[in-house]
Amino acid sequence: MKRKLIAAIACRNESSRLYAKPMQFLNIKRKISVIEFIINRLKKIKIIDEIVLAISNETDSLIYKNIAKKYKIKFIFGDKKDVLFRLIKAGKKNNATDVFRVTSESPFTYLEDLNQNWKKHIKGNYDATFLDNIIDGCGYEIIKLKSLMQSHFYGKSKHRSELCSLYIRENKDKFNILKILPPKYLVRYDLRLTIDYPEDLIVCREIYKTCYKNSRVNFYKIVNFFKKNKYLKKLISKYTIAGYRSMYL
Repeated sequence: MKRKLIAAIACRNESSRLYAKPMQFLNIKRKISVIEFIINRLKKIKIIDEIVLAISNETDSLIYKNIAKKYKIKFIFGDKKDVLFRLIKAGKKNNATDVFRVTSESPFTYLEDLNQNWKKHIKGNYDATFLDNIIDGCGYEIIKLKSLMQSHFYGKSKHRSELCSLYIRENKDKFNILKILPPKYLVRYDLRLTIDYPEDLIVCREIYKTCYKNSRVNFYKIVNFFKKNKYLKKLISKYTIAGYRSMYL
């Protein structure tokens, strides 16, 4: 059977920490939002057959439909709390066998080895492939659609939340899982590149200006940038401990 990989991105605006995180501008002058930056990066990945926005059915999230139309990608609507079912719906609607999952507030996913990791995922017939233990916001997940469906059927409400892979992670004996090791220089639990708080947005805007050029994210430069600009590292330090503690529950 030919495998079909779609990138499903769950989107909503409501947040208690920073409203409309995916719609915040990484580049204010050019009005490039976080979600648009993510879409443009994923469009360059040939193994991804479709990009689908899995949008919360709240009124203030309707803007993502316009984003999808602007970039000529697919979209679906679903329950705001049942994020897992939104991903499943996105997969089913587009006849996917597997779902590539990144979050809508993490612009700097490490995509360098994705092609070979997709091949490993297929060859090993893995239910889930995780790029873990990397700078917060740089990882990703490749999960079989049927494994997501199994998680939804057997899991509880916490497994259907934004913690979409939690059931698989808690039931390792039931799934064939591949864990990808990131480059050692990106194993940094003192850094984060995801946007949950205003301070995160400040940092990611600086990273965009300094470490993104010619459609490429320079991850070596990112690490060195933090080293040279310790005030940015200090700005997000209060969020790193709690973030990594709850990341792979």
